[in-house]
Amino acid sequence: MAGTVEQAGEDGVLRSHQQQPAWFTPRRLLVLFCCINMLNYLDRGTIASNGVNGVPGDAGCLKDDTCFHGSGIQGEFGLSYFQDGILSSAFMVGLLAASPVFAHLSKTLNSFRLIGFGLSVWVFATAGCGFSVGFWSIMSFRMLVGVGEASFVSLAGPYILDVAPPSQKSSWISIFYMFTPVGYAMGYVYGGVVGGSLGWRAAFWIESLLMLPLAIFGFVSNEVYLKGRLDKLEAIPQSNVEALPNATEDVREPLAGDEAKNKDTTLLSGGLLSDLKELAMCKIYTTNVFGYTVYTFVLGSYAYWGPKAAQAIFNMQNADVVFGGVTILCGIVGTYCGGVFLDYIGSTLRNSFKLLAVATAMGAIACSVAFLSQNLITFFIFLAVGEFFLFSVQGPVNFVSLRSVSPNLQALAMAMSTVCIHVLGDVPSAPIVGAIQDWVHNWRFSCLILTSVLFLAAAIWGTGSMFLVMDKDSVGETKESSEAPLLTSE
Repeated sequence: MAGTVEQAGEDGVLRSHQQQPAWFTPRRLLVLFCCINMLNYLDRGTIASNGVNGVPGDAGCLKDDTCFHGSGIQGEFGLSYFQDGILSSAFMVGLLAASPVFAHLSKTLNSFRLIGFGLSVWVFATAGCGFSVGFWSIMSFRMLVGVGEASFVSLAGPYILDVAPPSQKSSWISIFYMFTPVGYAMGYVYGGVVGGSLGWRAAFWIESLLMLPLAIFGFVSNEVYLKGRLDKLEAIPQSNVEALPNATEDVREPLAGDEAKNKDTTLLSGGLLSDLKELAMCKIYTTNVFGYTVYTFVLGSYAYWGPKAAQAIFNMQNADVVFGGVTILCGIVGTYCGGVFLDYIGSTLRNSFKLLAVATAMGAIACSVAFLSQNLITFFIFLAVGEFFLFSVQGPVNFVSLRSVSPNLQALAMAMSTVCIHVLGDVPSAPIVGAIQDWVHNWRFSCLILTSVLFLAAAIWGTGSMFLVMDKDSVGETKESSEAPLLTSE
């Protein structure tokens, strides 16, 4: 049975805190969430890998009309590139519908039970992908995969920000999001190896079994309590709200209307529509998500079509393994170095936006050179440089999303960020690029068109920095600079 413990906060206010589960330590929670995040993205990399996704039946036709047989999902079900692109995005239907619901339910229900339920749906759906009999059946199961992800993506970030040591909050967020490219890249390798040796169906069955223990754990574990949620439920004098350790008034764009009223209701917000309105009125948050959406439009297609494009352009037989290896290395190093550099220049919101803009522009230039190159080694050198810069934004962009809203809105902020970057980002981009490729039949040209969109993302994030300069009341830069660095030297 969970008990309660009285504990004084930094402002001297006495609060009651629920006893955490016996297994709980902040580091264990971080490891647990990193494992779940890695498996989520391993699944996305798996379905994009050549070993699982395969090639259509008319791929590789020679001038003498001799054609290779199709392979994988695309070959077995006879999918066009456009259909294949839709398949990559089908999970978003479930994610779109379920993410805001799970985020709102987390205010009143056991969040770990919600995660356990969602992961159970994920286990069922990924196993079902292996039993699919055609395009419509596998697309339906991919939609259910999105429902499973929804319970996790909106809750993980607030949990990590809440339990991390005060001096390492942002570094822990960076570590968590480091497993996004790592999981995706491991999916390339995993899908290529397992799909090539055991068949594409076995790849889905095995990853379903890997997630099963984590889904069960979500059901049997007692809830890990968020301080922000406990503060909301307790009767805290309104004069002390701004003194809470987790309050983010110093980095949050004030809402329109009565500012005093907004401050009093920050932690006591009403229904889902009211919360969504508050998010929509936060210029810093919306600008950040807008740039993140355009960025994801490109990165999503890179992730899905990258191995196939490299295989077609340079006639590579091991594109999954090489592309995956480069992405793993750049994902780890880029994410880490992005945080270190932001720490060096000062981890303010203004500097965060500057880093997002410059790193994205540099990544776009390097990737453009890569797709223009005629040599395989040159291609991978510049691709690695481009991925390094592009992955360096992973920690800062999610840090800004979390720190630009109040604690009570963080779960919904992450949910809506996830919905936006997929609905307007990688969901339409994969079929759009597939349609372009069906039209031009030139992977090099298709990838160059896609890469040019990154310059728009850089411009949007640059605008975010200008907002902070023009609005003197939006951010307390002096106070913000004292926040924890994105990554520490420990």
